[in-house]
Amino acid sequence: MTRPFGRHPGEPVRRGREGAWVLVMLGAVTLALAAAVGVMWVDLGRLRAGETLGREAMASARAVAADMLSYDYRTIEQDLTRARELTTGSLTEHYRELARTLVPTARSQQAVQQATVSEAAVERVEGERVDVLVFMNIATTKTLPGEAQPQHEVIPNRARFVMVRSGSKWMVAGLSTLLGSA
Repeated sequence: MTRPFGRHPGEPVRRGREGAWVLVMLGAVTLALAAAVGVMWVDLGRLRAGETLGREAMASARAVAADMLSYDYRTIEQDLTRARELTTGSLTEHYRELARTLVPTARSQQAVQQATVSEAAVERVEGERVDVLVFMNIATTKTLPGEAQPQHEVIPNRARFVMVRSGSKWMVAGLSTLLGSA
C-alpha cells in the first residue's frame, strides 16, 4: 500500500535541506521587507517635515516679496531699509549697495515700483533652506528727465527666493530674477 508522501503513520516529518533553505530564505525576505518598511517610515517623516518647511517658507516668501521688490521714490530709503531687514547673509550687504545706486536714480525718474504676487511654488527643500519660485506682476511708473508724461509699465516676472530659518522666522538669504525667453 502506498503511503501519502512516502511516510508511515506516526513517522515524524523529516525536512530535507530544501525545507531548511526555504525557511532561511523566508526569514531573510521578512527581515529585508521589515528593513525596507523602516527606511520608508523614516523617509515619510522626512518628507512630511520637508513639506511643512516648504509651506512655511512659501507663505513667508509670498508675504515679503512685495516689500523686497517695491519702492516709491518719495520713501525709497525707508523701503530699502524695510526690505533689508527681511534679509540675511550677503543679501543684506547687497541691499546696502543697492541703496547707493537706486536712490538717486529713482528720485531723478520719480520712479514707483509695485510688485504684486500672483503665485508661488516650492522648488526645493534642503534642510532649513527652501527655494521658492514667486510669480508676480511688477508695475512701474517713472518720468524720464525731459519728458512731460510718466511712463507706465506692467511686466509679469518671476524670482527665486532662497529662504532660511532664523530662529522662528524665515529670512531671505538669496534673491534672483529669472529671465524668460522673449
